[in-house]
Amino acid sequence: MEFAHLPHPALTPHDVRTTAIANPGFGTVFTDHMVSIDYDEENGGWYSATLGPRMPISLDPAAAVLHYAQEIFEGMKAYRLPDGAMALFRPDANAHRFNASADRLAMPHLPEDLFIEAVRRLVMADSEWFPPVEGGSLYLRPFMFATEAFLGVRPAKQYKFLVIASAAGNYFKSGVPAVSLWTSEYTRAAPGGTGAAKCGGNYAASLVPTGQAFANGYDQVLFLDAVERKWVEELGGMNLFFVFDDGRVITPPLTGTILPGITRDSLITLLREEGLEVAEERYSIDQWREDAGTGRLLETFACGTAAVVTPVGKVSGKDGEFVIGSGGPGQLTSRIRERLVGIQRGTIADTHGWVMRLG
Repeated sequence: MEFAHLPHPALTPHDVRTTAIANPGFGTVFTDHMVSIDYDEENGGWYSATLGPRMPISLDPAAAVLHYAQEIFEGMKAYRLPDGAMALFRPDANAHRFNASADRLAMPHLPEDLFIEAVRRLVMADSEWFPPVEGGSLYLRPFMFATEAFLGVRPAKQYKFLVIASAAGNYFKSGVPAVSLWTSEYTRAAPGGTGAAKCGGNYAASLVPTGQAFANGYDQVLFLDAVERKWVEELGGMNLFFVFDDGRVITPPLTGTILPGITRDSLITLLREEGLEVAEERYSIDQWREDAGTGRLLETFACGTAAVVTPVGKVSGKDGEFVIGSGGPGQLTSRIRERLVGIQRGTIADTHGWVMRLG
């Protein structure tokens, strides 16, 4: 598919951009451009691929996304390599997961090569927005939503795919060496639901418990399973790993109620290369507390595209709070984070073909 290029009427002045990216935070400093592709089931599918100015979206008040939440998205980052080139990390995995989410939300597939090309074009157009801060990146948000105007419960026939970008620094603002978790009485997803899809509804359901975590002085919310209310599943937007004193590592299994994280999958590979036994199995909150108390559990860390690898220091539960290890980063957590970040940023050899160099 050919991309049309629309002129940008007012590129952000250099001095304004320089000021904005000097301290970008996360998710608030947006770049100049966006990619847009439209879909119409009755007129041949995808059409009108455009790289143009980032601008407001015009929607009919009856657009299906506003009433029936037909919407999916991805989260990914662009990195700058030591020689100055830009790169993506496993964009093929994001493209594949995007279409898996589309299946669950009764939405059309976007060809994976078109997904990657859309992201590539936006990164190359806005590479000057890359922030000169430690851990800086361009956070990329490809997303798709139903635009057909109708009221009635059925899959829409018209959609829009967009990609926007944001200059990003650190995800967590607290500055503490390890994050704290608040165990919620709410659940994120139930068997047979949309837990494995990256759709906005899953995150909307997490807002009240996330707010409770913040109000109680914790950094993130922890969700347990919806059936027995005892098995650890994931955080508001991250997967979990548990490191034991016998060299074993476990992470909750992909049973359809948690998101199949790309960072999670990458870490499983890297941990096994370290000679560790990694198992995908259930782990209860009560066992977590007991193992932390006896010292059998050495470390817990969370992972995701936005926060990469983050140590967990303490956890609230129905019986009070417990601390993991010393309450700070563990040796394995620090080491595996450094290795993953090194691969992403081109300072450590990529033996898996995960890094896509852009040019």
